[in-house]
Amino acid sequence: MTIAPFMIDPRDLLLPWSGDAMPIGVIDLDAARDEGATLALPPFPLIGIGDPLHPIAWQMDALIEAPVTLEAILEAVRDQPAAAAVLVQLLRLIEGMELQAALVAESMAYGLLQGSDGHAQWLAAQTVASTAPPGRVVMERREKVLDIRLDRAAAHNAIDRIMRDGLREAFELAALDPEIERITLRGAGKTFSLGADLSEFGTTRDPATAHAIRMQTLPAHVMARCCHKLEVHVQGGCVGSGLEMAAFGRRITASPTAWFHLPELAMGVIPGAGGCVSLSRRIGRQRAALMMLSGKRINARIALDWGLIDAIVDD
Repeated sequence: MTIAPFMIDPRDLLLPWSGDAMPIGVIDLDAARDEGATLALPPFPLIGIGDPLHPIAWQMDALIEAPVTLEAILEAVRDQPAAAAVLVQLLRLIEGMELQAALVAESMAYGLLQGSDGHAQWLAAQTVASTAPPGRVVMERREKVLDIRLDRAAAHNAIDRIMRDGLREAFELAALDPEIERITLRGAGKTFSLGADLSEFGTTRDPATAHAIRMQTLPAHVMARCCHKLEVHVQGGCVGSGLEMAAFGRRITASPTAWFHLPELAMGVIPGAGGCVSLSRRIGRQRAALMMLSGKRINARIALDWGLIDAIVDD
């Protein structure tokens, strides 16, 4: 496999792709001449630089815009080419797909990468051992409102199995009870959530078994049934699965110091808690890919500009 990125002439993509496998391709939209061409997309990320209004720009997997740089994406894709390829193929596949079916596709793609060398190497390098006490999910019913709070502030609301199961239970209640008209989701302490507890990664090594577990326990499947009622407020870090779930919200507010991060590609996987679905529907496939491929943190102002959040408010 050639590791260096290469510039692609759009005319080379008008027929089904038959070139050698490459980790990433770049198209200079300022120099591209083809008007309205339908490209045969390659099985790896296709990144556009230059004119975002070019007639073929919508077909790119991502369009470079601040604060993400092309160099950041090139470095991340070089490190995890298989995960990057699976990510962009999944995002292309699920665009416009029914919500529940898209979540199944995401879980299958995630399972595929759980068995990859890239993820195995990341797991082998980990020495994370959780020292924080187990978390909990606190529910409070106020007439037609269900308040849900992540309560593991000592671990910055890192989501362990107990919290995952608690979230599934809370959103099942919200989905099944027609009298609940509004759901709020917040995190205790200074951080909304730093995502899944890293000490629990790799506990189920068989991808098929892990997929079956996700289909039964992943909160996203029930959140998708009641997300039209969901309001989320984010303070501090909103990372990984925390962001993936928050993005299902009908309305999302954030504190001025909030920040957002999807680090999964560096782990040899993709967002697997519903984020490929929720983020791509909230901010579009290309900006979702920009966050996921680069691993770049974005602040509240950028999140507001991109439509990831709806307002910046004090906590």
